[in-house]
Amino acid sequence: MKKLVIIALTLLFCLPISAGDFEVHRGVNISHWLSQSDRRGAERVAWFTEDDVKLIAGLGFDHIRIPIDEEQMFDENLEMETEAFQLLHSAISWCEKAGLKVLVDLHILRSHYFNAKEKPLFTEKAAQENFYECWRVLSRELKRYPRQLLAFELMNEPVADDPETWNTIVNRCLEEVRKIDRRRTVVIGANRWQSFDMVEHLRVPEKDKNVILSFHFYEPFALTHYHASWDEGMSKLPCFVQYPGEVIPDHEWAKLTEAEKIRYEEDRGYFDRSVLESMVARAVAAAEKSDRSLYLGEFGVLQPGADEKDALCWYRDLISVCDQFGVAYASWDYKGGFGLFYPDGSLKKEMADILTGKY
Repeated sequence: MKKLVIIALTLLFCLPISAGDFEVHRGVNISHWLSQSDRRGAERVAWFTEDDVKLIAGLGFDHIRIPIDEEQMFDENLEMETEAFQLLHSAISWCEKAGLKVLVDLHILRSHYFNAKEKPLFTEKAAQENFYECWRVLSRELKRYPRQLLAFELMNEPVADDPETWNTIVNRCLEEVRKIDRRRTVVIGANRWQSFDMVEHLRVPEKDKNVILSFHFYEPFALTHYHASWDEGMSKLPCFVQYPGEVIPDHEWAKLTEAEKIRYEEDRGYFDRSVLESMVARAVAAAEKSDRSLYLGEFGVLQPGADEKDALCWYRDLISVCDQFGVAYASWDYKGGFGLFYPDGSLKKEMADILTGKY
Protein backbone atom coordinates (compact mmCIF):
# COMPACT_ATOMS: atom_id res chain seq x y z
CA MET A 1 0.00 0.00 0.00
CA LYS A 2 1.36 3.40 -0.94
CA LYS A 3 1.61 6.05 1.70
CA LEU A 4 -0.92 8.85 1.62
CA VAL A 5 1.03 11.39 -0.41
CA ILE A 6 0.09 14.52 -2.28
CA ILE A 7 0.56 13.74 -5.96
CA ALA A 8 0.39 17.36 -7.05
CA LEU A 9 -0.48 20.73 -5.64
CA THR A 10 -2.09 23.59 -7.49
CA LEU A 11 -3.00 26.98 -6.12
CA LEU A 12 -6.55 25.83 -5.46
CA PHE A 13 -6.67 22.05 -5.25
CA CYS A 14 -4.52 19.14 -4.12
CA LEU A 15 -5.13 16.12 -6.30
CA PRO A 16 -6.34 12.87 -4.67
CA ILE A 17 -3.96 10.79 -2.61
CA SER A 18 -3.63 7.00 -2.78
CA ALA A 19 -4.05 4.29 -0.17
CA GLY A 20 -3.79 0.92 -1.85
CA ASP A 21 -6.80 0.43 -4.11
CA PHE A 22 -8.75 3.12 -2.27
CA GLU A 23 -7.88 6.65 -3.43
CA VAL A 24 -9.38 9.56 -1.51
CA HIS A 25 -8.58 13.04 -0.33
CA ARG A 26 -11.45 15.31 0.74
CA GLY A 27 -14.66 13.93 2.21
CA VAL A 28 -17.61 14.58 4.49
CA ASN A 29 -19.48 12.48 7.06
CA ILE A 30 -23.13 11.61 6.47
CA SER A 31 -24.20 11.73 10.11
CA HIS A 32 -27.59 11.19 11.74
CA TRP A 33 -28.91 9.03 8.93
CA LEU A 34 -27.99 5.40 9.59
CA SER A 35 -26.41 6.36 12.91
CA GLN A 36 -27.33 8.37 16.01
CA SER A 37 -30.89 8.97 14.82
CA ASP A 38 -34.44 7.89 15.61
CA ARG A 39 -35.58 8.62 12.05
CA ARG A 40 -37.22 5.65 10.37
CA GLY A 41 -39.41 5.07 7.35
CA ALA A 42 -40.05 8.01 5.04
CA GLU A 43 -38.23 10.47 7.28
CA ARG A 44 -35.03 8.41 7.19
CA VAL A 45 -35.34 7.88 3.45
CA ALA A 46 -35.66 11.63 2.86
CA TRP A 47 -32.74 12.60 5.11
CA PHE A 48 -30.10 11.63 2.55
CA THR A 49 -30.83 11.19 -1.15
CA GLU A 50 -29.15 11.01 -4.54
CA ASP A 51 -29.51 14.79 -4.83
CA ASP A 52 -27.29 15.12 -1.75
CA VAL A 53 -24.67 12.91 -3.37
CA LYS A 54 -24.74 15.03 -6.52
CA LEU A 55 -24.35 18.19 -4.44
CA ILE A 56 -21.40 16.76 -2.49
CA ALA A 57 -19.66 15.72 -5.71
CA GLY A 58 -20.41 19.08 -7.29
CA LEU A 59 -18.82 20.94 -4.39
CA GLY A 60 -15.55 19.10 -4.98
CA PHE A 61 -15.49 16.34 -2.38
CA ASP A 62 -14.27 12.95 -3.55
CA HIS A 63 -15.72 10.64 -0.89
CA ILE A 64 -18.20 10.27 1.94
CA ARG A 65 -17.89 8.48 5.27
CA ILE A 66 -21.16 6.79 6.22
CA PRO A 67 -21.55 6.04 9.94
CA ILE A 68 -23.86 3.08 10.60
CA ASP A 69 -25.10 1.79 13.96
CA GLU A 70 -25.60 -1.84 14.89
CA GLU A 71 -29.11 -1.13 16.19
CA GLN A 72 -30.15 0.36 12.83
CA MET A 73 -28.57 -2.28 10.62
CA PHE A 74 -29.27 -5.42 12.69
CA ASP A 75 -31.96 -6.69 15.02
CA GLU A 76 -30.92 -8.16 18.37
CA ASN A 77 -30.31 -11.54 16.72
CA LEU A 78 -27.97 -9.83 14.23
CA GLU A 79 -30.36 -10.42 11.36
CA MET A 80 -30.09 -7.68 8.76
CA GLU A 81 -32.67 -4.89 8.81
CA THR A 82 -33.81 -4.87 5.19
CA GLU A 83 -34.68 -1.19 4.80
CA ALA A 84 -31.46 0.06 6.38
CA PHE A 85 -29.33 -2.13 4.11
CA GLN A 86 -31.34 -1.03 1.10
CA LEU A 87 -30.57 2.59 1.97
CA LEU A 88 -26.88 1.81 2.37
CA HIS A 89 -26.77 0.01 -0.98
CA SER A 90 -28.58 2.91 -2.63
CA ALA A 91 -26.07 5.41 -1.25
CA ILE A 92 -23.14 3.36 -2.50
CA SER A 93 -24.72 3.10 -5.94
CA TRP A 94 -25.39 6.85 -6.06
CA CYS A 95 -21.78 7.51 -5.14
CA GLU A 96 -20.49 5.16 -7.82
CA LYS A 97 -22.55 7.05 -10.42
CA ALA A 98 -21.34 10.42 -9.14
CA GLY A 99 -17.67 9.42 -8.94
CA LEU A 100 -17.49 9.47 -5.14
CA LYS A 101 -15.80 6.85 -2.97
CA VAL A 102 -17.41 5.46 0.20
CA LEU A 103 -16.08 4.58 3.64
CA VAL A 104 -18.56 2.53 5.70
CA ASP A 105 -17.95 3.16 9.40
CA LEU A 106 -19.49 0.94 12.09
CA HIS A 107 -20.16 3.83 14.42
CA ILE A 108 -21.98 2.56 17.52
CA LEU A 109 -22.39 -0.98 18.79
CA ARG A 110 -24.94 -2.15 21.29
CA SER A 111 -21.91 -3.01 23.41
CA HIS A 112 -19.91 0.15 22.74
CA TYR A 113 -20.88 3.79 22.60
CA PHE A 114 -17.90 6.12 22.96
CA ASN A 115 -19.55 8.30 25.62
CA ALA A 116 -21.20 5.50 27.62
CA LYS A 117 -19.94 4.69 31.11
CA GLU A 118 -20.16 0.91 30.58
CA LYS A 119 -18.68 -0.67 27.44
CA PRO A 120 -19.24 -4.46 27.47
CA LEU A 121 -17.20 -4.82 24.28
CA PHE A 122 -14.03 -4.68 26.34
CA THR A 123 -15.13 -7.05 29.12
CA GLU A 124 -17.56 -9.61 27.69
CA LYS A 125 -16.67 -12.34 25.19
CA ALA A 126 -20.25 -12.47 23.90
CA ALA A 127 -20.13 -8.76 23.05
CA GLN A 128 -16.84 -9.24 21.23
CA GLU A 129 -18.28 -12.13 19.23
CA ASN A 130 -21.26 -9.96 18.25
CA PHE A 131 -18.83 -7.32 16.99
CA TYR A 132 -17.03 -9.90 14.85
CA GLU A 133 -20.34 -11.26 13.56
CA CYS A 134 -21.45 -7.77 12.51
CA TRP A 135 -18.37 -7.57 10.32
CA ARG A 136 -18.77 -11.07 8.96
CA VAL A 137 -22.23 -10.06 7.74
CA LEU A 138 -21.12 -6.64 6.52
CA SER A 139 -18.12 -8.11 4.70
CA ARG A 140 -20.22 -10.69 2.89
CA GLU A 141 -22.88 -8.13 2.02
CA LEU A 142 -20.49 -5.42 0.78
CA LYS A 143 -17.86 -7.60 -0.88
CA ARG A 144 -19.69 -7.14 -4.18
CA TYR A 145 -18.38 -3.57 -4.52
CA PRO A 146 -15.02 -2.75 -6.13
CA ARG A 147 -12.16 -2.14 -3.72
CA GLN A 148 -11.54 1.18 -5.49
CA LEU A 149 -15.05 2.30 -4.54
CA LEU A 150 -15.56 1.11 -0.98
CA ALA A 151 -13.53 0.76 2.22
CA PHE A 152 -14.41 -0.43 5.75
CA GLU A 153 -13.84 1.28 9.11
CA LEU A 154 -14.17 -1.38 11.80
CA MET A 155 -15.38 0.83 14.65
CA ASN A 156 -15.66 4.49 15.57
CA GLU A 157 -13.86 6.05 18.53
CA PRO A 158 -12.90 3.10 20.73
CA VAL A 159 -12.54 4.04 24.39
CA ALA A 160 -10.68 1.26 26.22
CA ASP A 161 -8.88 1.66 29.52
CA ASP A 162 -5.85 -0.05 27.99
CA PRO A 163 -5.03 0.52 24.31
CA GLU A 164 -3.77 -3.06 24.10
CA THR A 165 -7.31 -4.27 24.84
CA TRP A 166 -8.49 -2.44 21.73
CA ASN A 167 -5.55 -3.75 19.71
CA THR A 168 -6.41 -7.33 20.59
CA ILE A 169 -10.11 -6.97 19.73
CA VAL A 170 -9.72 -4.98 16.54
CA ASN A 171 -7.00 -7.27 15.18
CA ARG A 172 -9.24 -10.28 15.78
CA CYS A 173 -12.03 -8.46 13.94
CA LEU A 174 -9.67 -7.75 11.06
CA GLU A 175 -8.84 -11.47 10.89
CA GLU A 176 -12.55 -12.23 10.46
CA VAL A 177 -12.88 -9.64 7.69
CA ARG A 178 -9.84 -11.05 5.90
CA LYS A 179 -11.38 -14.52 5.79
CA ILE A 180 -14.10 -13.00 3.59
CA ASP A 181 -12.50 -10.00 1.87
CA ARG A 182 -8.75 -10.41 1.67
CA ARG A 183 -7.65 -7.14 0.04
CA ARG A 184 -10.28 -4.60 1.01
CA THR A 185 -8.89 -1.35 2.45
CA VAL A 186 -9.69 -1.27 6.18
CA VAL A 187 -9.46 1.76 8.45
CA ILE A 188 -8.57 1.25 12.12
CA GLY A 189 -8.98 4.12 14.56
CA ALA A 190 -6.82 4.95 17.55
CA ASN A 191 -8.00 4.46 21.12
CA ARG A 192 -9.50 7.16 23.38
CA TRP A 193 -11.93 8.71 20.90
CA GLN A 194 -9.37 8.28 18.09
CA SER A 195 -7.11 10.87 19.69
CA PHE A 196 -4.14 12.16 17.72
CA ASP A 197 -1.78 11.21 20.55
CA MET A 198 -2.99 7.59 20.64
CA VAL A 199 -2.08 6.64 17.08
CA GLU A 200 1.35 5.61 18.32
CA HIS A 201 -0.27 2.93 20.48
CA LEU A 202 -2.05 1.20 17.60
CA ARG A 203 -0.78 -2.24 16.66
CA VAL A 204 -1.76 -3.66 13.26
CA PRO A 205 -0.52 -6.74 11.33
CA GLU A 206 2.82 -6.00 9.73
CA LYS A 207 2.07 -7.95 6.55
CA ASP A 208 -1.39 -6.47 5.94
CA LYS A 209 -0.63 -3.37 3.90
CA ASN A 210 -4.28 -2.58 3.15
CA VAL A 211 -4.79 -1.05 6.59
CA ILE A 212 -5.04 2.70 7.18
CA LEU A 213 -4.67 4.28 10.62
CA SER A 214 -7.17 6.93 11.67
CA PHE A 215 -7.52 9.76 14.15
CA HIS A 216 -10.11 12.44 14.91
CA PHE A 217 -9.39 16.06 15.76
CA TYR A 218 -11.47 18.46 17.86
CA GLU A 219 -8.71 20.53 19.47
CA PRO A 220 -9.19 22.88 21.23
CA PHE A 221 -12.39 21.33 22.55
CA ALA A 222 -13.69 24.59 24.03
CA LEU A 223 -13.66 26.08 20.53
CA THR A 224 -15.03 23.11 18.57
CA HIS A 225 -17.73 22.26 21.14
CA TYR A 226 -18.53 25.70 22.51
CA HIS A 227 -21.96 25.54 24.16
CA ALA A 228 -22.60 21.99 22.94
CA SER A 229 -25.86 20.98 24.61
CA TRP A 230 -24.80 17.34 25.16
CA ASP A 231 -21.61 18.23 27.05
CA GLU A 232 -22.27 19.54 30.56
CA GLY A 233 -19.03 21.48 30.82
CA MET A 234 -19.20 23.10 27.40
CA SER A 235 -22.92 23.85 27.63
CA LYS A 236 -22.27 25.94 30.74
CA LEU A 237 -19.01 27.60 29.70
CA PRO A 238 -19.66 31.18 30.95
CA CYS A 239 -17.27 33.10 28.70
CA PHE A 240 -16.31 33.72 25.09
CA VAL A 241 -13.66 31.70 23.25
CA GLN A 242 -11.45 32.58 20.31
CA TYR A 243 -9.07 31.23 17.67
CA PRO A 244 -6.21 31.83 17.11
CA GLY A 245 -4.73 32.87 20.43
CA GLU A 246 -5.58 32.03 24.01
CA VAL A 247 -8.75 29.97 23.68
CA ILE A 248 -10.20 31.70 26.74
CA PRO A 249 -8.80 35.24 26.54
CA ASP A 250 -7.33 36.73 29.71
CA HIS A 251 -10.05 39.36 30.01
CA GLU A 252 -12.71 36.62 29.83
CA TRP A 253 -10.83 34.39 32.27
CA ALA A 254 -10.73 37.21 34.79
CA LYS A 255 -14.54 37.28 34.88
CA LEU A 256 -14.83 33.66 36.05
CA THR A 257 -15.36 32.63 39.64
CA GLU A 258 -12.67 30.58 41.38
CA ALA A 259 -14.84 27.47 41.06
CA GLU A 260 -15.27 28.09 37.32
CA LYS A 261 -11.52 28.60 36.90
CA ILE A 262 -10.87 25.24 38.51
CA ARG A 263 -13.46 23.57 36.27
CA TYR A 264 -12.19 25.09 33.02
CA GLU A 265 -8.45 25.28 33.66
CA GLU A 266 -7.70 22.45 31.21
CA ASP A 267 -9.64 24.26 28.47
CA ARG A 268 -7.22 27.20 28.49
CA GLY A 269 -4.15 27.36 26.30
CA TYR A 270 -2.77 29.00 23.20
CA PHE A 271 -3.74 27.59 19.80
CA ASP A 272 -2.76 28.62 16.31
CA ARG A 273 -1.72 26.85 13.13
CA SER A 274 1.68 25.90 14.51
CA VAL A 275 0.06 24.20 17.51
CA LEU A 276 -2.34 22.28 15.27
CA GLU A 277 0.60 21.29 13.10
CA SER A 278 2.55 19.93 16.06
CA MET A 279 -0.42 17.81 17.16
CA VAL A 280 -1.14 16.37 13.72
CA ALA A 281 2.58 15.79 13.21
CA ARG A 282 2.57 13.41 16.18
CA ALA A 283 -0.07 11.24 14.51
CA VAL A 284 1.75 11.46 11.18
CA ALA A 285 5.02 10.33 12.75
CA ALA A 286 3.30 7.35 14.39
CA ALA A 287 1.73 6.28 11.09
CA GLU A 288 5.05 6.63 9.28
CA LYS A 289 6.78 4.53 11.92
CA SER A 290 4.36 1.68 11.25
CA ASP A 291 4.55 2.28 7.47
CA ARG A 292 0.83 3.02 7.25
CA SER A 293 -1.28 5.74 5.69
CA LEU A 294 -3.14 8.18 7.93
CA TYR A 295 -6.75 9.36 7.69
CA LEU A 296 -8.48 12.14 9.63
CA GLY A 297 -12.00 10.75 9.90
CA GLU A 298 -13.69 13.54 11.84
CA PHE A 299 -13.15 17.20 12.67
CA GLY A 300 -15.34 20.27 12.91
CA VAL A 301 -16.61 23.28 14.84
CA LEU A 302 -20.16 23.33 16.19
CA GLN A 303 -22.38 26.09 14.83
CA PRO A 304 -23.93 28.13 16.25
CA GLY A 305 -21.14 28.16 18.76
CA ALA A 306 -17.83 29.92 18.55
CA ASP A 307 -17.59 32.97 16.30
CA GLU A 308 -17.94 31.90 12.66
CA LYS A 309 -14.90 33.90 11.60
CA ASP A 310 -12.76 32.07 14.17
CA ALA A 311 -14.25 28.73 13.13
CA LEU A 312 -13.36 29.36 9.48
CA CYS A 313 -9.82 30.32 10.46
CA TRP A 314 -9.52 27.01 12.36
CA TYR A 315 -10.81 25.03 9.38
CA ARG A 316 -8.41 26.82 7.04
CA ASP A 317 -5.43 26.12 9.28
CA LEU A 318 -6.29 22.46 9.88
CA ILE A 319 -6.92 21.73 6.19
CA SER A 320 -3.63 23.36 5.25
CA VAL A 321 -1.85 21.18 7.84
CA CYS A 322 -3.50 18.05 6.44
CA ASP A 323 -2.41 19.01 2.94
CA GLN A 324 1.09 19.74 4.19
CA PHE A 325 1.40 16.21 5.59
CA GLY A 326 -0.62 14.45 2.89
CA VAL A 327 -3.43 13.38 5.23
CA ALA A 328 -6.81 12.52 3.71
CA TYR A 329 -9.86 13.62 5.69
CA ALA A 330 -13.63 13.75 6.11
CA SER A 331 -15.23 16.66 7.95
CA TRP A 332 -17.94 16.20 10.55
CA ASP A 333 -20.55 16.62 9.16
CA TYR A 334 -22.86 17.17 6.19
CA LYS A 335 -26.23 18.24 7.62
CA GLY A 336 -25.76 18.25 11.40
CA GLY A 337 -24.63 20.87 13.90
CA PHE A 338 -21.13 20.91 12.41
CA GLY A 339 -22.46 20.81 8.88
CA LEU A 340 -22.36 22.64 5.58
CA PHE A 341 -25.69 24.44 5.89
CA TYR A 342 -27.11 27.37 7.83
CA PRO A 343 -30.40 26.84 9.72
CA ASP A 344 -32.30 28.31 6.76
CA GLY A 345 -30.87 25.58 4.49
CA SER A 346 -28.45 27.79 2.58
CA LEU A 347 -24.94 26.54 1.92
CA LYS A 348 -21.99 27.76 3.98
CA LYS A 349 -20.08 28.60 0.82
CA GLU A 350 -16.83 29.77 2.43
CA MET A 351 -16.67 26.70 4.66
CA ALA A 352 -17.37 24.40 1.71
CA ASP A 353 -14.63 26.08 -0.29
CA ILE A 354 -12.11 25.61 2.53
CA LEU A 355 -13.02 21.94 2.95
CA THR A 356 -12.62 21.31 -0.77
CA GLY A 357 -9.22 22.97 -0.98
CA LYS A 358 -10.06 26.51 -2.08
CA TYR A 359 -8.51 28.11 0.99
